[in-house]
Formats: sequence, structure tokens, C-alpha cells
Amino acid sequence: MAAHPDTAEKTPRAPLTRERVLQAAVEIADERGLAALTMRSLGQQLGVEAMSLYNHVTNKDDVLDGLVEVVTGEVLAAAEQIAPPADPSEWKAVMRARILAARGVLLRHRWAPGLMETRTKSPPTAMQYFDSVLGLMLQGGFSLDLAHHALHALGSRMLGFSQELFMDADEAPEPEVGALMLKQMEAHYPNLAALMRVVNHDADSTIGGCDDQFEFEFGLDLLLDGLERLRARYAA
Repeated sequence: MAAHPDTAEKTPRAPLTRERVLQAAVEIADERGLAALTMRSLGQQLGVEAMSLYNHVTNKDDVLDGLVEVVTGEVLAAAEQIAPPADPSEWKAVMRARILAARGVLLRHRWAPGLMETRTKSPPTAMQYFDSVLGLMLQGGFSLDLAHHALHALGSRMLGFSQELFMDADEAPEPEVGALMLKQMEAHYPNLAALMRVVNHDADSTIGGCDDQFEFEFGLDLLLDGLERLRARYAA
């Protein structure tokens, strides 16, 4: 005989852990944006009272630090999927692949770059990733001095994002406003105005519209090519 619905054994809820709390926070940020993340919304996402969360996270700041920990953990895992070079001199191709793998993670969590810039401490997952980047360069023949400069030059690009000079496409003004801005720019900044006019309006131009992925890879390749030349020069 089938059990009565009221007396049937219910599936036990998975116990609440810090990992579950942080994963739920990531889901909220991915689906609704970081502004939607509150202790109350986090409790609702997990089906518990907000007060229950404090057994696993200290406060909202702890949750935000935890989000960076989760994302950099994903970056580390993605980078580790790229095999080390068979020959140390092939460091550049591996570095490029690992950085683009990191970018793939950041493109899934578009809120993460802005959050990372507000945090004051790096989680162990980030430190482990940076250590692996440094190790790849040292094994490829970089001196510690050159590797130190390289880390500064790569900056946030190691994690798959960079600060761009121009606004994103979704931040672009309305056409009428943009036309007025260009007209005002031409009077004071003619070179920038000429560039912006081509970027925004000339589909046949070799410049074309701004493509975030293309610009990221363009800058990354410039840096890696330059670092390879310096490595070879110092190794000679």
C-alpha cells in the first residue's frame, strides 16, 4: 500500500554549509545582479531564515569576500585544465590559454570584476592562481625581476578582465545624445572625436565597433609578445 501523502517520508534538506551559502549568493548575483544580494534574499534563496546564515558567514562583507573566493576558485580550476608546456619555452601559449580560460569564468560572472576591486584581501584561491602564473614564467626562463615586472604589466588581465578606456556598448548614450557629445568633442578634442565617430558609425572601417573580447586579446597578445622578447633578450 502506498504511503499517505501526509505520512510519506520527506526528502531531507541538505545541511546548510558555508559552501552552500556562497553558492546561493553566486546564483543571486548571476541571475539578478549584485545589488539584489542581501542577507534576506540569500536566506530566501536557501529556504531558511536570514538569521540561520550567521552560523556560516559573519556578515554581508564576509559573503562578498566569499564570492571572490568562489570565483577565483573557478579561475584556478579552469587554468589547471590547461596542461603545462611540454617545453618551458612554450610558456606564452599556455599563459594565453590560461588567461583566456580565466576570462571565460569572469564572463559568466560579470559582476565579479567590480566586486574584486572593492575587496582588500586576496583569498587563498587567488594567491594559488597568482603563484601558478609566476611559476609558469619562472619555468619559462624569466628572472624573478622580469617576472615581477610582468605581473604588474598583466595586472587584472591575469584574472580575465581589464579596465577599458571607453564605455561598454550597453552604456552607450542614445543616438541623439551621442551626436551632440561628438559635436562638442570636435571643438576641444578633435582627434578623439574623429576616432569615436569612426568607431561608432563607420561599419566599413578597419577599426569597426568596440569588441570587448577582441580588445582584451589584442592587449594580451601585445603584452605576451613583449614579455617573450624581453625574456629572450635577458636569457641570451
